[in-house]
Amino acid sequence: MADLFDQHPPTETPRQALRPLADRLRPTALSQVIGQDHILGPDGPLGAMLAAGSLGSLILWGPPGVGKTTIARLLADESDLQFVQISAIFTGVPDLRKVFEAAKIRRANGQGTLLFVDEIHRFNKAQQDGFLPHMEDGTILLVGATTENPSFELNAALLSRAQVLVLKRLTLADLELLAQRAEQELARKLSLTGQAREALLEMADGDGRALLNLIEQVAAWTVEKPLDTEALAQRLTRRAAQYDKSGDAHYNLISALHKSVRGSDPDAALYWLARMLEGGEDPRFLARRITRMSIEDIGLADPQAQTLCLHAWEIYERLGSPEGELALAQAVIYLALAPKSNAGYMAFGAARKAARATGSEPPPKHILNAPTGLMKDQGYGAGYAYDHDAEDGFSGQHYFPDGMKHGVYYTPVERGYERELKKRLDYFVKLRAKRQGG
Repeated sequence: MADLFDQHPPTETPRQALRPLADRLRPTALSQVIGQDHILGPDGPLGAMLAAGSLGSLILWGPPGVGKTTIARLLADESDLQFVQISAIFTGVPDLRKVFEAAKIRRANGQGTLLFVDEIHRFNKAQQDGFLPHMEDGTILLVGATTENPSFELNAALLSRAQVLVLKRLTLADLELLAQRAEQELARKLSLTGQAREALLEMADGDGRALLNLIEQVAAWTVEKPLDTEALAQRLTRRAAQYDKSGDAHYNLISALHKSVRGSDPDAALYWLARMLEGGEDPRFLARRITRMSIEDIGLADPQAQTLCLHAWEIYERLGSPEGELALAQAVIYLALAPKSNAGYMAFGAARKAARATGSEPPPKHILNAPTGLMKDQGYGAGYAYDHDAEDGFSGQHYFPDGMKHGVYYTPVERGYERELKKRLDYFVKLRAKRQGG
């Protein structure tokens, strides 16, 4: 039986063998770039810029392994600019000064510079500001690459001088095309069954570079027959899903979970919950957000939802992971299927808005306590009607500040328990109008 470390006889030349497959397959023209036709096509922003001969500074925003560096290199070739690459991780202010000085000398000699900055979001505000004068006077054409949302990570001044282009993760069809190119370069087919080949593409998780690295490993194995999915899984470790607990994925996935619950789709809600847990999200963060969902989107349509979420949170605290995560999953299912109402959420927001607008108005004197004689003399408590002494236990008095109309903030929906609350509210509204009118 072939050992895990059995190697396929080399078919490449020694020089080729020293170069990673991803480097050997790097496109030499923009037309060869896979999966980014929406920006590179004739009607895309880059296609239009190149056709007009007016390339400007850019921010390429997208996940790893989708071609940001390659596109920057090819843009330099297309525009006859000197390509200079730096990484924000390893570059400090002294290094930037040298880069700018070299670009100035180049410009004086009639040669432009395309400065590619990888991980540009890792530069602080002062470092980002340092690019501005050199962008404005044409010393450099900046192309920055980032995996993080530029709106949050880059200065407004920098964003105003560069166009943000969003690169997409590669689809399975894109990855299959890339795999075929790899097989042509290697001069042999991958020894995988159809299902195993599809599993290999899924392992790459939309990352072209990751796929080529996986293919390089598979191609080096000596096997007697095509590997099936199980055999492939034994030899390769599935690539960890892209998830940054402090980055875009954190906020995007919790938004997806929340909206799936609000949309009464328990399957989608479970999927996004699982995605976050598999990505290493703190279950306590999820417990807190799930409880928030019960207040915001279910509210009084099902008051039990809040109690259930708190119990699920407590169960997780007692059991821990992974057992306690099931309690969170069950809470998500319950919330997704519960009747929905944001009436309480909207009512509280409206009340706070009114409070901000009338924040200095005192309560009417008839509902103020009068523990001293002076306060009684000032009219505190005068005219207060004790509701338990009134007919039906309801006096119908005015409780808002004097001169302020009775606010209407809470408008319950005809769903779940709020249907009953609406009946009670309508009853008191009519009775109040009757008592105040009398």
